[in-house]
Amino acid sequence: MSMNHINLLERITFDKNVLGGKPIIRGIRISVAMILELLVKGVSQQEILEDYPELEIEDIQAALFYAYSLVSQEEVLDRLAAS
Repeated sequence: MSMNHINLLERITFDKNVLGGKPIIRGIRISVAMILELLVKGVSQQEILEDYPELEIEDIQAALFYAYSLVSQEEVLDRLAAS
């Protein structure tokens, strides 16, 4: 993992008192899930930054990299092989 990726992941924080401990951006009440949902709905990164001025482009990149990191670790099992 490159230093840039490590720096991105440092933007993702967890606080049991904020949004039930879900991953959030830099301790503010903006969740990784919310950013991903906006992107999936077709909201551009520029629109997100305009709507949430406390965010930085690196925060959006961090949310995407966090999701990638989780998915890339998953092991998908073939249902037929498992039975």
